[in-house]
Amino acid sequence: MHKKLTLPEKNCQTCKKNFFWRKKWQACWEDVRYCSERCRRSKNDSIS
Repeated sequence: MHKKLTLPEKNCQTCKKNFFWRKKWQACWEDVRYCSERCRRSKNDSIS
C-alpha cells in the first residue's frame, strides 16, 4: 500500500474540497483550515 493513501485529510472551509496532510503542517495540523493560501485569503468571499 502506498503511504500517501493513509494520510489524514480535511475539508477546506472555503472551497469545500478535500486536502491531505503535508509535512509543512506537521506542527499545526489541528489548526489548518484552508487548503491553500488563495483559499485563506478569500475566506470572506462567497464561492458558489
